[in-house]
Amino acid sequence: MDLESGVLSEKNTKKDSWKTVLMMAYQSLGVVYGELGTSPLYVYRNTFAEEDIDHTQSNDEIYGVLSFVFWTLTIVPLLKYIFIVLKADDNGEGGTFALYSLLCRHARVSSLPNTQLADSELTEYKMNVLGPPSLESFGFKLKSALEKRRVLQKFLLVLALIGTCMVIGDGILTPAISVLSAVSGLEHTMAKEHHQYIVLPIACIVLICLFALQHYGTHRIGFLFAPIVTVWLLCISAIGLYNIIHWNPGVYRAISPRYMFQFLKKTQKGGWMSLGGIMLCITGSEAMFADLGHFSQLSIKIAFTLMVYPSLLLAYMGQAAYLSQHHPSPNDHPIGFYVSVPDKLRWPVLIIAVLAAVVGSQAIITGTFSIIKQCSALGCFPRVKIIHTSSKVHGQIYIPEVNWILMLLCLAVTIGFRDTKRLGHASGLAVITVMLVTTCLMSLVIVLCWHRSVFLAIGFIFFFGTIESLYFSASLTKFLEGAWVPIATSIVFLIVMYVWHYGTLKKFEFELQNKVSVNWLLGVGPSLGIVRVRGMGVVQTELVSGIPGIFTHFVTNIPAFHQVLVFLCIKYVPVPHVRPEERFLIGRIGMSEYRLYRCIVRYGYRDFHKDDIEFESDLLCSIAKFIRSGTAEAGDEKMSMVGTSSSTHEDRIQMAVAETDNDEDSEDLYRGSDTREIRSPGPVELRKRVRFMLPDSPKMNTNAMEELEELMEAREGGVAYILGRSHMKAKQGSSTLKRVSIDFVYEFLRKNSREAEFPVGLSHSSSTLEVGMMYLV
Repeated sequence: MDLESGVLSEKNTKKDSWKTVLMMAYQSLGVVYGELGTSPLYVYRNTFAEEDIDHTQSNDEIYGVLSFVFWTLTIVPLLKYIFIVLKADDNGEGGTFALYSLLCRHARVSSLPNTQLADSELTEYKMNVLGPPSLESFGFKLKSALEKRRVLQKFLLVLALIGTCMVIGDGILTPAISVLSAVSGLEHTMAKEHHQYIVLPIACIVLICLFALQHYGTHRIGFLFAPIVTVWLLCISAIGLYNIIHWNPGVYRAISPRYMFQFLKKTQKGGWMSLGGIMLCITGSEAMFADLGHFSQLSIKIAFTLMVYPSLLLAYMGQAAYLSQHHPSPNDHPIGFYVSVPDKLRWPVLIIAVLAAVVGSQAIITGTFSIIKQCSALGCFPRVKIIHTSSKVHGQIYIPEVNWILMLLCLAVTIGFRDTKRLGHASGLAVITVMLVTTCLMSLVIVLCWHRSVFLAIGFIFFFGTIESLYFSASLTKFLEGAWVPIATSIVFLIVMYVWHYGTLKKFEFELQNKVSVNWLLGVGPSLGIVRVRGMGVVQTELVSGIPGIFTHFVTNIPAFHQVLVFLCIKYVPVPHVRPEERFLIGRIGMSEYRLYRCIVRYGYRDFHKDDIEFESDLLCSIAKFIRSGTAEAGDEKMSMVGTSSSTHEDRIQMAVAETDNDEDSEDLYRGSDTREIRSPGPVELRKRVRFMLPDSPKMNTNAMEELEELMEAREGGVAYILGRSHMKAKQGSSTLKRVSIDFVYEFLRKNSREAEFPVGLSHSSSTLEVGMMYLV
């Protein structure tokens, strides 16, 4: 019986896991494939909107376009992303910065300044899982070249930033072209002269509503996304199958590569220039990799191969079958998706198309928020306000400033272009540039991270890079017809991101050069008459060693500091997530009687910070556990990893965080003569109490007991947060470019961005001291 029970249990586990995978595959339809699924709305319309090619009676053009669409969908989304790129995940995360993060860890080319050897001990670091490369291998030589030459490191960073900027540009253009293409179905219900007065205003209203509702988050209506996209895919596949059977059952022959060569031979330069419209059939493919963190590889593969890929092929074949039997006259509507929809189904399909376009736009907007958060975490974007719209679903964020900028730019291009033709040129260039960046970074991952043959990497970049370069060159020919938009926006964002990153590095270098040792502090103490006052001081710093210059500036002007002093450094590491038990590094500065501590809090680029009071509780818990452990007694600055779970009850010394409704019964939760309670200010209905329980124990070190008692007394005396507010200025004799970058661009961004992130609870009973300094870099 036990054996049978075990077998049944194992089967149930496997059954549940498959249920989970299938459910994730279904949910991914609404998050990942909204943009890719709505591409049939505008591919044929944009391709034949040009004067480059015509739809002749021979049908060579329509068959050639269908052949290009089929092989492009097969090679790029299916072969490249599904079978290769998805495997290059960074601990389950995907996207441009995931690839860059992998390279940073394996080749030590990280743009983050305050890196430590201890960071490589994180569970998610996962370096050299296949073993170190051979000293004679090309991978080792490439790794050495990247680590030694700053030019190559900067080039790699700029390459990643270009891909990121184009994703942001896609966040501007995709909602515009998707919504406008969906609403364009109204053209078939009214006179031609009324189109511009109806279609454009309705599209703008939909876009305004879309961006205005972003602050509510998607968790309330997210359950509708997958059904909407599923209905849309079933709708276009059913219409496509109907058109194939009814108009041209032999249209499937056009998937032969022979029709591509015939198309290019007949149309020549015009056919090559029309590839910019054909390329739109793979818009949204990058989302399969970028949104990998929300789903599993298997679920994304199942959704694409079993649902999305067949539906898109049927949709494109159906449109080609209809167009092969209907050659438009000058007075007819332009070639497009709605031409092939039966008249009786046009209104229902229009409604579903608008909903699907909104879902696809929502996905790219959320993705833009996510990648900007990653850039900000890695020091490549000015600090912005990040709001988590869901406490249950990880990764659902809202950035107000970015949202309104995206809305204004989206409305500007929609009103400025007024049609999907020029919007398609702009969107196509943004999409194909991101894919080229992914191809380049992926070839480096193959050599540096996977330790594969250099010939495999060359083959990868040659095969996929050649195809994508062909589409890229075709898109560039439309520079004056709309393709300039993503280039212009990317240049602006690239300047902002690179200057911010450059200024951040210069600021850190200045702080590193001006740091002092604890011996300096002890030496000047008697001459300045420094005294220790009751309470706890928390000093914000970017340094992971030494005493920052901002604190020396403070004590020379106010010769006093607190009985317990904590130098707090909040930093990001090139991994997506840091586990809570690995988040805090605690160490002493000097001897234990100095009561000086260093606390380094590590976050991944996809992590979000805890609420203020919970963070403060974790900070106190970590210091208490460090004191109890008795490490670093010799007075060195060796850091110890301390878990952050404040609800963990350990052997003799406990620190608990309890929630209470301010009732008398809660006083009985903890009893003991050596229990002290610290109440954190907050609303009456929800208060958090931090309790240290210090029972008498012969095993407890007397010095540690005294140190813990002093920590409690300091916390009860109040916490003062010492925050640095620095201003940067280029040195005399600096180049004009440096002066403009630092004195004008960086300072403008600093003044108009959020202050440095400092998530410790700034309660009404706590004091805040801001110390200003001028940095000459």
